[in-house]
Amino acid sequence: MAHSSVDFKLLRRGCTAVLVFGIINLLGCLFYGIGYSNWLSPNKTIHRNMGNLTLVTLNFSSGEDVQFPDTTTLGKTLEKCPDEAPHLVGPLRIEFSTPVSLDTVRKDNPHLMEGGRYKPEDCFALQKVAVIIPFRSREEHLQFWLHYLHPILHRQQMDYGVYVIQQHGENTFNRAKLMNIGYTEALKEYDYDCFVFSDVDIIPMDDRNLYRCFSQPRHLSVAVDKFGFRLPYPKIFGGATALSKEQMLKINGFPNNYWGWGGEDDDIYNRLSYRGMTISRPDSAVGKCRMIRHTRDKNNEPNPERFERIAHTLSTMDKDGINSLEYKVVTVEKHVLFTKITVDVGEPIRAKEDEN
Repeated sequence: MAHSSVDFKLLRRGCTAVLVFGIINLLGCLFYGIGYSNWLSPNKTIHRNMGNLTLVTLNFSSGEDVQFPDTTTLGKTLEKCPDEAPHLVGPLRIEFSTPVSLDTVRKDNPHLMEGGRYKPEDCFALQKVAVIIPFRSREEHLQFWLHYLHPILHRQQMDYGVYVIQQHGENTFNRAKLMNIGYTEALKEYDYDCFVFSDVDIIPMDDRNLYRCFSQPRHLSVAVDKFGFRLPYPKIFGGATALSKEQMLKINGFPNNYWGWGGEDDDIYNRLSYRGMTISRPDSAVGKCRMIRHTRDKNNEPNPERFERIAHTLSTMDKDGINSLEYKVVTVEKHVLFTKITVDVGEPIRAKEDEN
């Protein structure tokens, strides 16, 4: 029995020695890999990239604790998303006969963040896109828009947010001013570099029609079913369009004084032309869109002053736009599918008043 006790003690001492030796070796490797002199140098912050693992050591002389590996850098380093998104499917079947609910759209888009925000998980998006929808009393149309556009924007690998800019009250509708407001409010939340402005009743029929910005202002809804899938006239710049931040600033945004239906699209075309820009478009096959049929909205009758205003774009654009924008935010609602900002845009200002 005594002999067995001695053997056990020797075995335990041997195991302890092996364990201590292993720890010493591990520490030696760690010091060697990171740099012994750096570990002992006071008042230094040390960063060492070990594959996808970043070790951070802070300021030994200050008494701060050593930080362990930063878990936010663990895993694969994101690369830029490809120019051609790999999951696009091309032509889509778009129909409005079967109603959709917001609950269904939420369930179908589980990766959305609060406010209708999304960014790709496996790559770094090429652009940060704010999608602006001028809006009033079109809830059914909005449900269809969200149902179709969120999956499209996911597949296009956009870092995007959806902003529904709702005009408060019953005054005459002012689409262009709402788009200026959407641009301004979106920039308060995120450093967007691209802005897509879309009517709530326009749905693209092909996900290769990229909702992002290009070197020139982009007209996205080039072949709408309402117009027989043809461009109504060469200078049209309405329905769904995309402008970079730089392009928006260059034209001073949209005019604020087009009240009622019509005219602001042509004013925007004039602004672009006067600043030396041209309109880019996808081809008519990729640029096909469907429009949800509806009667004209109340307080959105044709603007009787539109032709007079269009004729004076050059003289008004530098003083009527982002730099003269006035409005009041009434409410901000953060939904899963979108951010709704209700705003008071004021009352119509007549053309004669503008000239004074």
